[in-house]
Amino acid sequence: MTKELHKASTMRRQPKQARSQERVHHILDVAEQLFIEFGYEQTTTRAIATRAAIPVGSLYQFFPHKEALVRALANRYFEQEYQIFVQLHTELAKADIATYVERMVNAFEDFAQQNPGYRAVLGQLIDLMTLTDASKFNEYDQQILVELADFFSRRNPQLDATQSRLIATTVVKVSNELLWLSFTREPLERKQLVKETKTLITAYLQTYQI
Repeated sequence: MTKELHKASTMRRQPKQARSQERVHHILDVAEQLFIEFGYEQTTTRAIATRAAIPVGSLYQFFPHKEALVRALANRYFEQEYQIFVQLHTELAKADIATYVERMVNAFEDFAQQNPGYRAVLGQLIDLMTLTDASKFNEYDQQILVELADFFSRRNPQLDATQSRLIATTVVKVSNELLWLSFTREPLERKQLVKETKTLITAYLQTYQI
């Protein structure tokens, strides 16, 4: 979703060798599964190391504490979401705006539903964040903002750079918040809220002839 993550504070050191990268991914996979099974509070770094079949010291080489694991997992989700955006954004470059919004919202909603750790991890991240963190975008949302602003300005050349950026910011913030809210609702209400999100974003963009 839409929160600032600083890589320097997420991991103690970045893995460079393939073997170290594989170990980090394995640790994150195990941590994600334990957060799903037992929740953040009940999961310890020692339990993660035990399930991952590594010494706890090896875990601390990369992640100084449990919060760093949550932030790294969230960053991995954000990167996956960005790749979904890039692929679909390219595919829908010439589609009408209603189709663009429909397909894009569906893609992100499907991603969240297909990844059970998504809500567990991002929900905990929100609890860990400060007010300052919550007001910022993560690095992948920043990239989406730049690409959306450029996309909007190409669709309507009368929009200046500042307007395009503001519209892109509004779209990302509103869609993120409404989709996150939908995850807390029962299936029928969630479906209705997702539909309203599409209607809102489409109507908003159409007012700017995008």
